[in-house]
Amino acid sequence: MSGLNRSFNLLRGVMKHQIIPKANISAKPAKHVLSAAEQTFVMVTMFATVLGPSGWVLANLEKYKKRPGGGAA
Repeated sequence: MSGLNRSFNLLRGVMKHQIIPKANISAKPAKHVLSAAEQTFVMVTMFATVLGPSGWVLANLEKYKKRPGGGAA
């Protein structure tokens, strides 16, 4: 067990001298508050962009399975 403690002491000594940058976190309010219409537009756009193509593929999955030359032999 003492070998394990020595290893930790060596690691602690190496890590002690590294510079770790601080995160720039601020608790200030937003400079420009979004209206409800802007928030709704952004949410609908993100929803359509992310879930639209996957919904299309899932809705047409049987069509893609039956396509000639598209499956494994």
